[in-house]
Amino acid sequence: MSASDELCYLTISQAANLIQQRKLSPVGLTEAHLARIERLDGELSCFITVAADAARSSARAAEREIAGGRYRGPLHGIPIANKDNLATAGLRTTAASRVHADWVPHRDAESVARMRAAGTVLLGKLMLSEFAFGYADPEQALFPEARNPWNTRHVPGGSSSGSAASLAAGLCMGSLGGDTGGSIRGPAANCNVVGLKPTYDLVSRVGAFPAAWSLDHIGPMTRTVRDNALLLQALTANGTRVDARTPGATDYAAFLERGAAGLRVGVPAAYLETLPDLDAAVSEVFAAALTCLEGLGANVVPVDIIHLETDLVNGVYWTILRAEVFAAHRQTLLARPEDYGPLLRRRLRLGALVTAEEYLLAQRGRSLLRRGLLRAFDQVDLLVTPTTMRPPRTFDEMNRDPDPLGSGLNRIYNLAGVPAISVPAGFSRDGLPIGVEFAGRPFAEATVYRLAYAYEQANPWHTMHPDLGSVAMSSTRPRPGASG
Repeated sequence: MSASDELCYLTISQAANLIQQRKLSPVGLTEAHLARIERLDGELSCFITVAADAARSSARAAEREIAGGRYRGPLHGIPIANKDNLATAGLRTTAASRVHADWVPHRDAESVARMRAAGTVLLGKLMLSEFAFGYADPEQALFPEARNPWNTRHVPGGSSSGSAASLAAGLCMGSLGGDTGGSIRGPAANCNVVGLKPTYDLVSRVGAFPAAWSLDHIGPMTRTVRDNALLLQALTANGTRVDARTPGATDYAAFLERGAAGLRVGVPAAYLETLPDLDAAVSEVFAAALTCLEGLGANVVPVDIIHLETDLVNGVYWTILRAEVFAAHRQTLLARPEDYGPLLRRRLRLGALVTAEEYLLAQRGRSLLRRGLLRAFDQVDLLVTPTTMRPPRTFDEMNRDPDPLGSGLNRIYNLAGVPAISVPAGFSRDGLPIGVEFAGRPFAEATVYRLAYAYEQANPWHTMHPDLGSVAMSSTRPRPGASG
């Protein structure tokens, strides 16, 4: 890679140290990212809108502030990008749909405002599944789907597709995503990056267009666990709640070095054995992850989660999701149905068929699932599972079957509102990324980060980046990069 491209694969922590010491200019760092976007994004389609002029202006302002002794902290001058369903003042926010194709908000979403307050440089807005709920029809879509930098024939995963793919490709240093049923963690696993779904409502959802109000979460996506903790710190400044055993603490990065020794880590082994579609490569990577955790001193034990059954999780999840997403779109759908993509339009209409009785029964089922999950945390500190059932699918597979039921591995954490993080865990034999997921009790983000960081640092996966030397690539392989 060129020196400019090497800058784009610095971790946030590395770049922050150089910026604070005046060895790296926010302007130079921003220009390196804009140049890389210009060269690569035509193939990857991570960005819906590139805000080059505004980014340069923000970078110059950051450089002036730092030179004047007004350094705001480790995110000052760091180039990031946001999922395009988060409102940005003066910059169009489309949600990847014709419905909002020309909408320019007057105010930032709260999460966006907090990133600005931390001094970040916003490069632009990132591709997502339409309104975070429907893949784009390849023949009719206003915006092309983002492609996986590890192999452009494969999907990055939805709905935070651009948020994950842009990080893996070195087009930004951090991003904000949204997670309704795995939409941060699935793309993170598929693209070999780190994605956290925080505790429900820990990060404000104000100014984020909803998919399902009771399932939606906003969270940080990065290339390393430490960088992720830095973003969450900024997102939750002033009033953060963390693990009850560390009352009042707000510096998530301060917990990272405590290691895995002594942590009780539960594996829902009996449940995982009921998943006939769990890919062999995922099982192999997961087994290696458990061995690694034991080697780090964690007490890895089997744990039963009462009521955890795939059919129950999927039935409860889809009923609640369909009803709530239809409610969010009802007025516009009735007035402008042709502006929605065909897949999203079909999914929304299914929501119109959910009865009040079905919705209430699903909420009762949700209570059972949440109670069973929280009871498991009486026995262990954290849970560990594969993030996804299989490596990322191809676009052809996705187009043939856009509605796979899935296992519920991610969805139960949305239903329960507990924090969960996906961390790079290895690759399939054909070079596709695979992730492992750690989850904790509500507001235990500090403990989740602690285990995730110990695991990350014991493995090389987070140092691997796709080889993007050829823009017209169809398949890439891991290549060592800068470690965090």
